[in-house]
Amino acid sequence: MSDADNTQGHFAHSKRLGTLGMHDSIRRPIKVVFLGAGSGFLEQLFIDILSIPGADCGQIALVDIDAERLDLAEKLCRRIVELKSAGWTVSASTDRRELLGGADYIINCIEVSGVDCVRFDNDIPARYGVDQCIGDTIGPGGLFKALRTVPVFLDVLEDVEAICPEAWVLNYTNPMSIMCLAAAMASDANVVGLCHSVQGSSRRLAEYCRVPYDQLKWSCGGINHMAWFTELSHDGRDLYPDLIAKVQADADLWERDPVRFDMMIHFGAFVTESSGHCSEYVPYYRKRPELIEKYCRDEYLGGSGFYADQWPGWRTASDVRRRDILSGSVEIKADRSVEYASRIIEAMETNRPVVIHGSVPNGGLIENLPSDGVVEVACLADRNGITPTSFGLLRPQLAGLCRSNMGMYELAAIACVEKSRAAAEQALMLDPLTAAVCSPAEIRKMTAELFEAQAEFLPGF
Repeated sequence: MSDADNTQGHFAHSKRLGTLGMHDSIRRPIKVVFLGAGSGFLEQLFIDILSIPGADCGQIALVDIDAERLDLAEKLCRRIVELKSAGWTVSASTDRRELLGGADYIINCIEVSGVDCVRFDNDIPARYGVDQCIGDTIGPGGLFKALRTVPVFLDVLEDVEAICPEAWVLNYTNPMSIMCLAAAMASDANVVGLCHSVQGSSRRLAEYCRVPYDQLKWSCGGINHMAWFTELSHDGRDLYPDLIAKVQADADLWERDPVRFDMMIHFGAFVTESSGHCSEYVPYYRKRPELIEKYCRDEYLGGSGFYADQWPGWRTASDVRRRDILSGSVEIKADRSVEYASRIIEAMETNRPVVIHGSVPNGGLIENLPSDGVVEVACLADRNGITPTSFGLLRPQLAGLCRSNMGMYELAAIACVEKSRAAAEQALMLDPLTAAVCSPAEIRKMTAELFEAQAEFLPGF
């Protein structure tokens, strides 16, 4: 069992929970506002919420600026309500201010761009030798996604503060660390960043180690997409020596996660995000064609331009799936997932604590990472909201890798909040992959090209 899942072990001495009272199920109707209803996350997250014990009635309010996709989302949610035999009302609007009143929880899944922006994010840097796989969290792609998205997110948070200041904003939109850091800089809204990389990677590690998941003990901390499994054990035995030996001896296993396994061999811990993502966060694997050939594979294992190539098709496929569900040709799977949103809502409504891993302001939670940055650590969710837990010290080499990303994130957040082109340029000068490939002068020229190509989505810069 993971340390993060062992709530009793972590919080056995917490006196405050005993006096507040716990419930087996939700005891009131809740209102959830979903921003970015065209997102592929909507279907599963809404099913998860309706799977909470006692969540028999409530309101879901859907917001999207694309009226056609919003209509599909509304019809999808009505079908899910029918499937779950729930007494939920569904409303929809292209104007979020119409629906924020009375919100208890706001799930943010917005995407601010046309389809062309993802192409620009990939192709312009590629001409300068910056080879990206995903490009939505760090690097030129992550920076410009932040520059497009963060100002809109801050407008959302301003509305939340004015209309529903007690609501919790559960952010799923990337670039997660920059989004949450900018929110901490500019807003007093209740925000936590949620990802599925910790849940997914811990389960993958159990598979790699051939240990039942509920018997795997692990601890994890760092920053989003670069958090580290600093403990990995079973029945008191450290699993890392055997896993490292197995990876070095088994070529088939190596091929399943080459970049992450290589990082594990050289830095001593497994990282939370895919090999494709991970290859962009460090300067080692994508700066020369022969390195890309050696370490990177197709799709999420490091394929060049993977996200840019696939994004239009993914967007279309999401709409096609919704139409197929509505026509009856595709069946909805109503099982609850391991995503955190519904677990947080259940914990806050019932006061039955649950531990999640969230992106939150550091403030000393990880002692050797910048105190004014954002980190991903175990957090307790209960009636009091989200309470982060202290992680302590990361191993120096792991902290150093995180800091290399956090320096870029800080300048990127400043660029977003202050609408500063100079800060955006300097963010890329600190970006590990970009700096491994380009000179400062080349970075300034590339950044100018990206600003020019995406001017429509970058008002005020």
